[in-house]
Amino acid sequence: MTAALVAVVLVANGLAAGVLMGTVLGGVPLLLALPPSRYVHAHAFFATRYDPFMPACLLLTVLGDVVLTFVTGGVVTALAAAFALVTVIISLTRNVPINKWVRSLDPDDLPGDFDDPRTRWKRSNDARTACAVAALLCNVVAVATMIA
Repeated sequence: MTAALVAVVLVANGLAAGVLMGTVLGGVPLLLALPPSRYVHAHAFFATRYDPFMPACLLLTVLGDVVLTFVTGGVVTALAAAFALVTVIISLTRNVPINKWVRSLDPDDLPGDFDDPRTRWKRSNDARTACAVAALLCNVVAVATMIA
């Protein structure tokens, strides 16, 4: 059972960290280069493509690492769970509200006082990406110590 759980955690964490890293490397630069109306359209398109995939991957990572911590007594898996949980918290408190607001806008009729959220969204996305990658690194270290 432990081997199967390790595989699930590594795949889920790897997919989440990979998608977030892809967003940092490709999606964010694209969104920053667009004029506001095209940004709103593109952001709404991207944001709807990752739900419920990303939350499921992150929750599997957190839960799997918590179980692995109790089963193996590993401190590194506890650290991985903490990093993955922080990723979820940043997503829920920072990125999701911006995503919902952007999806509610009409790209062809932006409000006159449009408060462009790209810088705030990028900062939060960078932070959650760093946490997801840190969780993955912890999980890789944990697996390396399990097989050593």
